[in-house]
Amino acid sequence: MLAAILVIILAYSIILHEVSHGAAAFLLGDPTARDQKRLTLNPIRHIDLVGTIILPVILVLVQSPALLGWAKPVPFDPRYFKNPRLGIALVSLAGPMTNFLLAAIFGTILKMSPESDLVRTVAVYGLAMNAALGLFNLIPIPPMDGSKVIGVFLPTPIRRAYFSLDRWGFLIIFALLYFGLASKLLEPFYSTLIRWFVPPTSS
Repeated sequence: MLAAILVIILAYSIILHEVSHGAAAFLLGDPTARDQKRLTLNPIRHIDLVGTIILPVILVLVQSPALLGWAKPVPFDPRYFKNPRLGIALVSLAGPMTNFLLAAIFGTILKMSPESDLVRTVAVYGLAMNAALGLFNLIPIPPMDGSKVIGVFLPTPIRRAYFSLDRWGFLIIFALLYFGLASKLLEPFYSTLIRWFVPPTSS
């Protein structure tokens, strides 16, 4: 039952991440996500068979210390934005910020839950997963969200060269994960976020 709950939480954390991209774009004037019916929590609209189901289930079954996955990206068209560069940055930030908000919610639930309670266990995983998802997506390597936040403000020649890394981005990220460099780089930020998201016990 715990494994099923964790897969569901991870799936909806990923789905909410993607929906928030579309919602931010819609608020900035872009109807693309709405027109493609992606502003919904219906998982059928967002599920990527490998990233949303198969990979998370495998990670849970092998008792992996890290649970990661992805959904189908929500499309947006920056031509609708009054300020395309700022719009792209805001839309890109919306996903990770949603994960950080979910982490804060799970952190609050964690502090309110009894010891050795199933809710507490689920809250621990929900907090950890969303803090990790938010940070992971902010890695400034194309095509991650963090690269769009930084890249749109670079001078045009540098921006083009930077985004040309997109074709190699996932290979670079995989190498960082495989050799443990990603965890070393993100660990200080992760630890800080966990301390922020778990409210201090009142005296």
